[in-house]
This record gives sequence, structure tokens and C-alpha cells, in this order.
Amino acid sequence: MDRFLEDRRKSLEEEFFFKENKKLLEKLRQMKQMEESKEALSKASGITNDALLEKLLELGIHAETVAALAVVPLVEVAWADGHLDEKEKEAILIALDASGLAKGGLEYELLESWLAHRPEPKLLRAWEHYVQGLCEQLSEEEWSSLKADLLGRVWAVAEASGGFLGLVSKVSKAEAEMLQQLEKAFR
Repeated sequence: MDRFLEDRRKSLEEEFFFKENKKLLEKLRQMKQMEESKEALSKASGITNDALLEKLLELGIHAETVAALAVVPLVEVAWADGHLDEKEKEAILIALDASGLAKGGLEYELLESWLAHRPEPKLLRAWEHYVQGLCEQLSEEEWSSLKADLLGRVWAVAEASGGFLGLVSKVSKAEAEMLQQLEKAFR
């Protein structure tokens, strides 16, 4: 009987440690995957701040989609007044040439979905985190240039469909507020 109990104890002990080891191995696998994702995102974005990289990953931004973040401000200003018209869409597609998004890629598919349906507010928050992290990595001259380039393209989208016979501002109040919010991300 003692042998039976001893064998049973060993069996239960081995089963316990097997389950615990399995949990630990899964946790290690997840940690490794997170590190690989952070490394890939860092390489694609130029951001090295670990906390910011983790925040971007939590928001669903991965290396494969980081290129699409470059057009988020264009999409956000176009949707600022609640609708996106054809002139704004055309201005965004023209700006794509400058950002390097190629038709057929995952990034382009994301953009198309953002043009068809207004993105969730968390996309703008992800972009703001992205820009803040990117600005940490750039010199003042570099981020100033990035800001000027990006905001120039954003203004082109905002002005694409507004105004009436040159008598009214081409930029709506909602678009102007979005432009201010986008500019603040660079501070």
C-alpha cells in the first residue's frame, strides 16, 4: 500500500510540475513573441522607447501596419466634419504617393477601409503615441521637417472640398480643430 501511495504521490507531483512547466513555457513564448513584435515595430518605426512600443502593440499597431500610420492624419482631418467627400478622398490618394503606400498591400487595404468607414478614435490616439515616440528619436530639425511635411499634406486634404466661391474659409471648424490636435502631437 505504501508503494501505491508513493507512486500516486510521484504521479501527482509530476503532473503538477508538468502543468506548471507548461504554463511557464507558454508565458516565456508569449514574452518572446512580444519582444520580437517590439523589435520589429522598433525597426519599422524607428521608435526605441519600450513603454511606447508596448502601448502601440496594445493598440494593435504592428510593424506591418506602421506605414499606414503616416496617412492617419489625412484620414482624420477628412472625417473631422463627419463625412468624407470625393475631393478629400482624391487629395488623400494623391498624398499617398508621398508616403510610399503601394496598392495591394495590407497598409493600402487598411487605408481603403478607413476611407469607407470612419476609423475608431483609438486610431488617432495610436498615431499620437507614434508621433511622440518618433519625435523622441529625431533631432529638432528632423521633427520640424516631418511636422511641416505632414501638416502641409493634411492642410491640402482639409482645403480640398471647403469654401464657396472663395468667400468662405475652405477649412471647416471641425477640420481646424482636428488640425490643431494633430499639430499638438508634435509637442
